[in-house]
Amino acid sequence: MTPDATSPETDPQRWRVLAVCLAAGFITLLDVSIVNVAMPSIQHALHASASALQLVVAGYTLAFGLVLVPAGRLGDAGHRRSLFLAGLVAFALASLGAGIAPGDIWLAVARLVQGACAGIVSPQVTGYIQQEFRGFERARAFGMFGAVVGVATAIGPLLGGLLIQAFGEQDGWRWVFGINVPIVAVVLAVAVRAVPRTVAVRRSALDPVGLVGIAATTVAVMVPFVLTTGTGDSPARWWFLPVGVVLGAATILWERRYERRGQDPVLSPEVLGLRSFRFGALLGLAYFAGFTSVFLVITLFLQDDLGLSALQAGLVGLPFAIASGISALASGRAVARWGRPVVVVALCVVVVGLAGTDLAIRIIGAAPDRTALLCVVVATTQCVAGAGSGLVIAPNQTLTLAEVPVRRAGMAGSMLQVGQRIGSAVGISAVLAVFYGSQASGASGSAAVGRGLLITIALVLCALVVALLDARRRAGEAGDEDVEAPRADRETA
Repeated sequence: MTPDATSPETDPQRWRVLAVCLAAGFITLLDVSIVNVAMPSIQHALHASASALQLVVAGYTLAFGLVLVPAGRLGDAGHRRSLFLAGLVAFALASLGAGIAPGDIWLAVARLVQGACAGIVSPQVTGYIQQEFRGFERARAFGMFGAVVGVATAIGPLLGGLLIQAFGEQDGWRWVFGINVPIVAVVLAVAVRAVPRTVAVRRSALDPVGLVGIAATTVAVMVPFVLTTGTGDSPARWWFLPVGVVLGAATILWERRYERRGQDPVLSPEVLGLRSFRFGALLGLAYFAGFTSVFLVITLFLQDDLGLSALQAGLVGLPFAIASGISALASGRAVARWGRPVVVVALCVVVVGLAGTDLAIRIIGAAPDRTALLCVVVATTQCVAGAGSGLVIAPNQTLTLAEVPVRRAGMAGSMLQVGQRIGSAVGISAVLAVFYGSQASGASGSAAVGRGLLITIALVLCALVVALLDARRRAGEAGDEDVEAPRADRETA
């Protein structure tokens, strides 16, 4: 019997599919943060320019976000298995290209290709989870995926530091990219046998105008944020934003017209019309804007100001990864029982942890002879933030996609991730601007990091506001249902 012939509830292969998807998701998301600790080594080894270094970091995120929606739409059209496998192969080749890069331009281009390949794989992961699981099992699967997201983002600097420590400052950065090749080879060997074929519920011609419109809008919105170094940037780059707004509005109008003509649009009004999806996507954007930037400024401070090695700086973030992974594994049962309030409480915990980190760096970080104490305190407060973070990402993903039809799973998951990638770009840009701007004005490293962390706290508080509004909406809808039921009983009597 083929995988397609077995229902998700009884197919024993679904857990193997999940394992493959989690492994693929981990390796593609790991490359978002693992490069952070390698930047000094890359700069020294390749004599890289500031603009090339920025593309090495930001180009991955830009290309990742650019291809998410088209890849998700193609996956829903019946090509999920082909895209998943081909994307992994191309990702490994691009990683190899980055690892053997003879110069900074080669490396920047390889990172762009690597990011695009990751963007092809990622929506297939969420699409398979939607396809293979139902009910509580889906929440549990998304809980595991949330653990992967949190751990991959947080543990990246540590793994990068370990590789640089093992292979040296001169060539260790090459293994930051090259390590992907053997890992992907193992994942592919299992994926070829485990990943099922996808049968589209509805096959239709792709909408080229919609695809181009979404791609152009994504680029226009992300470029001003990803191409920033924090100081000396041209204000002209902000003109991309109004261009992105116009392109986005025109794309939505086109998609509505396309659907009225009986065609299948890329941006489904069916999905955009779900309030659960809109609230969840907005929350994800705000949270990733704050969540992703934390590790960058703390790592920069620990390495550049306190003189810690890449490995030592990575170890400080390890408690966040551990706590995030543990809480994410428990999040499936929690969100199934309590729903959105789980995310509200978790965001409060994240704010407390980040505030503790901010205070520790401002107070203890100002004394250069107390580096060890600072690392212990920051690791502890980051552990608190990680425990909350694990209960944010996976539950929000579950709640956001809960009402999305399976035939729209890849597209909806990719739209959610586009918001997360844009949020990451916005957060990193804002925090770096404050961090470098503070240093340029003469502020100490601890003060500059403290100001940057205030931005991250503000962004997480924005996510908390969205979560509270959604919780209130859900409670109101549940109350309306409770009122309507007795009324219907009375009328029947």
